[in-house]
Amino acid sequence: MRGIIVVWWPRDVSGVRDRSCQSRVRRKENMMRGKSRLAKSAGYLLAVVLLLGVTAYAAKEKFSVHDKERPHPPVVKSEAYGQPPSDATVLFNGKDLSKWKSDKGGEAKWTIVDDDHMVVSPKAGGIHTEQAFGNCQLHIEWKTPEGVPARVTDQSRSNSGVFFMGRYEVQVLDSYTDVNYGTNKTYADGQASAIYGSHPPMVNACRKPGEWQTYDIAFVKPLEDGNGNCTRKARGTLFHNGVCVHNNLEMGSTTSHKVKAAYKPHGDGPIG
Repeated sequence: MRGIIVVWWPRDVSGVRDRSCQSRVRRKENMMRGKSRLAKSAGYLLAVVLLLGVTAYAAKEKFSVHDKERPHPPVVKSEAYGQPPSDATVLFNGKDLSKWKSDKGGEAKWTIVDDDHMVVSPKAGGIHTEQAFGNCQLHIEWKTPEGVPARVTDQSRSNSGVFFMGRYEVQVLDSYTDVNYGTNKTYADGQASAIYGSHPPMVNACRKPGEWQTYDIAFVKPLEDGNGNCTRKARGTLFHNGVCVHNNLEMGSTTSHKVKAAYKPHGDGPIG
């Protein structure tokens, strides 16, 4: 398997380390958003691996400089290039979708190709992980198909998305264009690597259709008080093909289309 998604997180303010996901994909990928999470578009392929680990740190809050009593971080083995680290939980092994569910209910119905990647199947709808996640780091490789007619433009070019906690969307789209956006133009907060509907990327780092692309995303979940009020919004840092397009960006609330949704209390949720 060639593509890989990795989710992990060193530590949040509560002192709990929450790692989640690593996944890679090898051939064509085309994620489609539709009205659901990891939904479909014209010809999208995806391979996913998820890594999860939770480690509790010592309760002591302050340490002196070079304090020998300060706890050490867990040891994680970095395996061969392109392989998940030692604490990874694989969500997609190239052979089955046993750790994924359909947004329509029941088993995920996407197609697995060459024991390597998954492809959106017609009318199958979106998919999401069985397991819920909060703080995480995600690596994903994806590809949109070549040969899409020039008349197909805007949001119709392999539209999909990656959702954190089932609600915060990073857009997936064929946004390759010239420097002046003379071709293949869409609204800025809806192009590839945008936080959909709110924040355009700082730059457009898209590659041509048919070429593999990568997202590396560090996601920090929001915090709430005992009454469900948000005390710290979700934040994210995103590298698209190795280029930083969002840096510790604050995400407001659940992704919605054409409107700004109000924040609603929620727990951890699936990646989709």
